[in-house]
Amino acid sequence: MAEPETNGRSTVPATAAAPPRPVRPDRVLVTDLDGTLLGGDRADRRRLHAALARHPEVTVVFATGRALSSVREVLRDRLVPRPRWIIADVGASVIDGTDQSPVAGLQRRLRAGWPGAERVRAALRRFPGLAYQHGVVQDGRCSFHLDPDHLTPELTDAVAALGCTWLYSADRYFDVLPPGASKGGALAALAADQHWPMDSVLVAGDSLNDLSLYGLGAHGVIVGNAEPALLAAVPEDATVHRPDRPGAAGILTALQELGWVERDHPLVVGYHRPPVQPGPGGWRPPASPNGILPTLRSLLAANPQAVWATAAVLGPHPRPARLEGHGTGLPLSFVRLSPAEWTAYFHRACKETLWPVLMSQPRRLRFDPDTWTRYREVNARFAEHIADHAAPGATVWLHDYNLWLVPGLLRPLRPDLRIGLFHHTPFPAPDVFAALPTAAEVRASLSRLHWAGFHTETFAEQFRRVLAGTPGALPRVGVHPLGIDRDAVTALARARRPRRAGALTAAGGGPLVLSVERLDYAKAPVQKVEAVAALLARRPELRGRLRFRLVCPPPEPGITSYDATRHALERRVAEVNDAWGKGGWRPVEYLPHSLPFPEVVDHYLAADVFWVTSLQDGMNLTAKEFIAAQRAVGQSGVLVLSRHAGAAAQLGGAALLTDPRSPADLVDTLDRALTLPPEERHRRLERLAELLGDHHPADWAADITSAIRAASAAEAPGASGALAGYPR
Repeated sequence: MAEPETNGRSTVPATAAAPPRPVRPDRVLVTDLDGTLLGGDRADRRRLHAALARHPEVTVVFATGRALSSVREVLRDRLVPRPRWIIADVGASVIDGTDQSPVAGLQRRLRAGWPGAERVRAALRRFPGLAYQHGVVQDGRCSFHLDPDHLTPELTDAVAALGCTWLYSADRYFDVLPPGASKGGALAALAADQHWPMDSVLVAGDSLNDLSLYGLGAHGVIVGNAEPALLAAVPEDATVHRPDRPGAAGILTALQELGWVERDHPLVVGYHRPPVQPGPGGWRPPASPNGILPTLRSLLAANPQAVWATAAVLGPHPRPARLEGHGTGLPLSFVRLSPAEWTAYFHRACKETLWPVLMSQPRRLRFDPDTWTRYREVNARFAEHIADHAAPGATVWLHDYNLWLVPGLLRPLRPDLRIGLFHHTPFPAPDVFAALPTAAEVRASLSRLHWAGFHTETFAEQFRRVLAGTPGALPRVGVHPLGIDRDAVTALARARRPRRAGALTAAGGGPLVLSVERLDYAKAPVQKVEAVAALLARRPELRGRLRFRLVCPPPEPGITSYDATRHALERRVAEVNDAWGKGGWRPVEYLPHSLPFPEVVDHYLAADVFWVTSLQDGMNLTAKEFIAAQRAVGQSGVLVLSRHAGAAAQLGGAALLTDPRSPADLVDTLDRALTLPPEERHRRLERLAELLGDHHPADWAADITSAIRAASAAEAPGASGALAGYPR
């Protein structure tokens, strides 16, 4: 049934003594239901619900024509906020929302003089145009349907003779009420009982039965889909908001304009890893940082309208955590996860199921249905979190495979959003992708994107091939290789060179080969140690002089999929050093820990050769940092770069390319790097610096967000509904 939309004739404030003074809320939202709180689309209702959930200091009061039993049906919807109080039956009932019991004292005063429903119906039975609303629960009132032509003075006089008042609205609803009952009268009585100053109250309505709520001194909002008669009846006033947005969206607009809740964000960045992590001792940097974090820091710090949706892993017995005090100055919004959820999602599903596929090593894939269920659940929570924080028509920029299921889950929740995803990792060929047991589910979700981005055309083309044949139009695809903040690296290199770099060069003036990478079998660290041993066997003159320095921080604690690689690496480093070392010289210097970036630059400046041997790599920013640091101080280090790194597409014309899948090629290319004439070294470094360019990460981010916004709805998949093969 539609809620009776009626026009109040009078209000009677409560005058009885108030109960003991309650704790006063900071703000009170008093809202009609049908057409107001329940108006607009589901996405708008989700946004309002989320905003109120983030602001428990805003007390919610329903002011409705529904009876309590009908309100209970409404409360089954999880997007309806829980009310602290319920003004029901067009103001004839006041109910405590915590236990749904009548507030007896208030209710008696509001119903004073009520002759009873049977007497009212009997007295009005002689009016043929009046049709009682059968099947509608009514308490302390009588509600009828009535055409405008039958609203006569005789009818209203008959109501007055009963000692009652009447309300009429929407050219249909006619309510007979106790003389002191109306939504406004009930609100005034409740506010007096609770000691609410009216300037801390916002009333929201859409029809003439809400008219009595206005004029009490409260803030007001008349939602965009309101009955014209209500708009005409409420005087123009700065305290009454009249947004264009309907229903729940109109309420949210008013709350935001009042500053009671924060505004939604036109740009939402979704990346699972935060720049800081909560812990028992406070906030700390991530254990294993990566290249995208500085880029996102730069983007978010410069964009006050954006928000970064990320994960916060809270301890096993967290106190009600406030996650605002991270001190980064960034607009972070956290999806709270337990350690068990994070382990199943990230350590297992991401690193043991998806990562081997991305690295084109499906033989390493380990699939567990339970951990995949957790991956799906975490993606669902990210989708809901983003839906709750995104402004209408906002741009959503997702990052990497960790959120592959978000597009398919988010589109039905918020079909108004423009969704893009940038893959920092490689994207596998169709036959490798097909090895994933949940390939159909992932493919269905990725097809819901408006835009997908990659570092290289090869990865973009493989994405197109994987999605070929998927129902609906494919997402737009863009190729945007990520760069570095070259100016910052240059300045740091020039500042560091006189102080530190000399101390890190190889003893005895021999060549220093450097690798800087996190521990990962995809980086081929063991293969490099093997190649160093083979080169020492081939070239005796390098014994006692050559140093291979491997800066190789471990992954995040708890990731076990790299344990075999770590054990093999540690064993081979020890064996090679034992076999070839003499005196104070060891051919392999293994640094298994993270370094501050200034110290990394020191190592770049000390190196003669920078050695990147990824079996697969999305881009590889360390190679670019090495070039910038060396060029900044006029050095001519050699870059040996894997053919399978994304950076090879940009830098391959001047780097020495190597194939880490070939042990012989690894040795041969490293040998060549160590014997290049100075003139060729210099020429190659100069060319690498030209190829590197100076496209700042902030410009890269701006290009991508523009590309997502430009993605046309006509070129994107359907805006709503489930896609075949995608679980709902």
